[in-house]
Amino acid sequence: MVEASFFDEMWGNDEQLRPPYKKFQSWFNGEDPKRLRSKQREAEELFRLTGITFNVYGRSEAEERLIPFDIIPRVISEREWARVTKGIEQRVRAINAFLHDIYHKQEIIKAGRIPREMISQNVAFEPRMIGVTPPGGIYTHIVGIDLVRTGPDEFFVLEDNARTPSGVSYMLENRETMLQMFPELFSQNRVKSVQSYPTDLRHSLSACAPERTNAPPVVAVLTPGIYNSAYFEHAFLADQMGAELVEGHDLQVRDGRVAMRTTRGYKPIDVLYRRVDDEFLDPLNFNPDSRLGVPGLMDVYRSGGITLANAPGTGIADDKAIYSYMPEIVEFYTGERPLLRNVPTWRCAEPDQLAYVLDNLEDLVVKEVHGSGGYGMLIGPAASKKEIAAFRRKLKARPGNYIAQPTLSLSTVPIFAKQGLSPRHVDLRPFVLVSPGEIKVTAGGLTRVALKKGSLVVNSSQGGGTKDTWIVED
Repeated sequence: MVEASFFDEMWGNDEQLRPPYKKFQSWFNGEDPKRLRSKQREAEELFRLTGITFNVYGRSEAEERLIPFDIIPRVISEREWARVTKGIEQRVRAINAFLHDIYHKQEIIKAGRIPREMISQNVAFEPRMIGVTPPGGIYTHIVGIDLVRTGPDEFFVLEDNARTPSGVSYMLENRETMLQMFPELFSQNRVKSVQSYPTDLRHSLSACAPERTNAPPVVAVLTPGIYNSAYFEHAFLADQMGAELVEGHDLQVRDGRVAMRTTRGYKPIDVLYRRVDDEFLDPLNFNPDSRLGVPGLMDVYRSGGITLANAPGTGIADDKAIYSYMPEIVEFYTGERPLLRNVPTWRCAEPDQLAYVLDNLEDLVVKEVHGSGGYGMLIGPAASKKEIAAFRRKLKARPGNYIAQPTLSLSTVPIFAKQGLSPRHVDLRPFVLVSPGEIKVTAGGLTRVALKKGSLVVNSSQGGGTKDTWIVED
């Protein structure tokens, strides 16, 4: 049954099976539902044994949870993906140019395309980065662009993740699990591989090493530690890349370099893939109470002695208020119209736009400018009158903290439910690697799925799950 008013990626709008799903549907029709249910349980057990969990913050129990995995792949054709890739590459180039500009000449502000206060009064703007050019000129080495689909050829950018985008380990484990569960599917469908991501990441980071690096560059992953919600991913990527996993107490500044402790003494690091927020990177330059970072790290960075991926201060590019200016940003730095559209956005800091939002809360999605993980947001059509009234008070008290967007008709893809295939809403986070000579978009990404029927919230912290994403050759 196709859900009314939503584009069904398997069945389209006319209940005709779409070409990317034809081989899958033929296979599915020949499968025993009991076997598939057994495979679903087997996949869940694999995830449990592997230890793929995440922490739920803001709850009294602060428990670790298994992210639900659905065995039905999301299938996108190579032709569709080629257009998406071009749009992502364009957007990532513009983001990098924007970051260089706002930390140097600020031409976009002088041109009147972005109000000065959007930068100067933004908590994500990092004054310590003014005048600093990272090695290779790259600010965003790893980017996650969140996409939603509303029609056959309609993809929108929902969010840019330019600080420390997470989730790539789930993309890789989802594929590994599917390969183990259903090898016959991959022999029948020409699915683009994602398994080279760790090697590609290593090469991309190495290409961004400081000029005075002795080959080969030494790469390390900086983690806050085992209690961080994404620690599994930190350890996974370090292992897959053949890089050292380090914490702040493993590092010291020595002779103008950042060095890690080893059994043979301290060894200088050239590239630090940091999964620690700006505020905690360096207690001498940021939060003095931080025990997660390295005293003096920023001084070495500013002198060109180490590459930090991603660069400090990149958070300004994924700020949700700045997001609303992304069409202007893309056009300003590329001279081209955006290939991927933004979701229409109202900035609540502006009185006329706030008035509209307050009058239409029941129909809008309202988000915190610096929020993430589905927290601190209101989905008007699904909210109670009490929830809307409470959010109205929040908006009036601190309007600059929020933006609002229409409730999109997110596409659906099938999940394996008790009654068989059943449509659920999804988004997609493709992962992008950026180095001086290349922008590489992984063929697929992390599909997040709202497992509750009718729900538009796909975040794992809010009950969503994940599924394998297939880019199939036409």
